Amino acid sequence: MRPTNLIGESAEHVSAREELRLAEIELMRHRERVADLRRRLPLGPVVDDYAFEEGPADLHADDAPVQTVRLSELFTQPGRDLVVYHFMYGKKQTQPCPMCTMWIDGFNGIARHVTQNVDLAIVAAADLPALRAHARDRQWENLRLLSAGSSTFKYDLGSEDAEGNQDSTVSVFTRDDDGSVRHFYSAHPRMSDDIDQRGIDLLSPVWHILDLTRRGRDDWFAELSY
Repeated sequence: MRPTNLIGESAEHVSAREELRLAEIELMRHRERVADLRRRLPLGPVVDDYAFEEGPADLHADDAPVQTVRLSELFTQPGRDLVVYHFMYGKKQTQPCPMCTMWIDGFNGIARHVTQNVDLAIVAAADLPALRAHARDRQWENLRLLSAGSSTFKYDLGSEDAEGNQDSTVSVFTRDDDGSVRHFYSAHPRMSDDIDQRGIDLLSPVWHILDLTRRGRDDWFAELSY
């Protein structure tokens, strides 16, 4: 199967492209196997009904009134899962993480599509005014933005250590018929001692687009900016 109808492709290029196409098919099938393993995880533990602070739905309104929202209240309908992105901002992380900011820029753009099927929230340790100020600068109008600074949520889920250092994490929760919330899945960038920043990069298309090019993602973290 030729990928194009261009004239002048060398036999070497066509052969190499076919080898790559077969490898891409193998990778796709492996991703499907991994996703199936994830979907078939057994029920996770019941977690505390953590409390968060949330401001007005209109991001450009004042930051008050502030309401307390429980984890169980982030589920908008029965039978839906909840996806929470742990934003590296607050406590020891005095400036918002640029990599997290890039991810959340993307989440804001696709939130209306994602939330047709699951609920989605962004949680930071930063106080609510600081979080909303950064969100206004990034125009994150389509996301639920929550401060967890006064709870143990981020520490319990592994996105904060005892000293208040922050980490980026994505967590998925389910809710039982009786209202109890269970942890289903979490993933971190650091997958092992030798894999430091690749654990959740499937959440962003940026690096996958770069990987289509000859240069690839290269030293992407050093070059990342707002």
